[in-house]
Amino acid sequence: MDRLLVMRSFVTVARVGSFSGAAKLLGTSGSLISRHVADLEKQVGVRLVNRTARSVSLTELGVRYSEFAQRILDEIDQEDASIAQLHDRPEGTLSIICPKWIGGLDLGDAVAAFAVAHPRIQVRFELGGLSDRTYDFLDSGFDIAFHTRDLRDSSVRLRKIASLPFVLCAAESYLRRHGSLTSPNDLAFHNCLVHVNDPVWRIGHGHESTLHKIRNVAFQSNSYIALQKAAVHGRGIALLPHRPAYEDLTNGALQVLLPELPVPDRPLYAIYGPAQRTPRKIQVFLDFMTAWFSDNPIPVFEG
Repeated sequence: MDRLLVMRSFVTVARVGSFSGAAKLLGTSGSLISRHVADLEKQVGVRLVNRTARSVSLTELGVRYSEFAQRILDEIDQEDASIAQLHDRPEGTLSIICPKWIGGLDLGDAVAAFAVAHPRIQVRFELGGLSDRTYDFLDSGFDIAFHTRDLRDSSVRLRKIASLPFVLCAAESYLRRHGSLTSPNDLAFHNCLVHVNDPVWRIGHGHESTLHKIRNVAFQSNSYIALQKAAVHGRGIALLPHRPAYEDLTNGALQVLLPELPVPDRPLYAIYGPAQRTPRKIQVFLDFMTAWFSDNPIPVFEG
């Protein structure tokens, strides 16, 4: 028995004074309303209504119980309305998690700008600790997670926010000692600086694209900033996000390798829960992120 359903049937009967009138208001049958009231009487263990051939009246205990039931239903309806309003307003807490290397770069700037633009939303932004299982962020209390790989998981939804360009590069001091690349296959003979989560490099676009599992790892880190510093100091060849590497490329500290075979961009995806209606605060955040990356394009070194 659905307790709230039978309570709603009972208080409607109490208000209109008949089963048929209550049934009309609730869009059901008089016999079902009568059964609901009987079920409720059985549940509470007392008679709540007096039934006659022409009318229905409340017993003394029925009056008391109808007032109680009405208070309960009113509170539920008010809370439902309040929750619905919060769902449709851009306010409240918004919890976001992403890999460290993204959060420490462009995404950190974008999220900070969002927090300033929407002061009624309290932002919680954490870097790292992101599980490979795409839905784990929901179990951990986060509303949104960011990834840079394609996902096929029906338990979550995703939206592409931006494209993140990468560049294959090395310091001139390293190239003087070891020579430059003439093809991607030459990577097998060079010292490579590898992110722990990116051991396979894709070089080139379209039909010219090739995958290379890096085996000659001279330096490894979970920080692209650390890899960039190692590259500037001549330790080897690195595959780096373009934004942090831009200044070193511009001032000559790093040289672009195989410019005729550029590295494919990485997609930046925002992942969120599968609710039928996306909460307004999440929709506002996704729209803001998309617009921010569009308005703040990542500079690409053309030298």
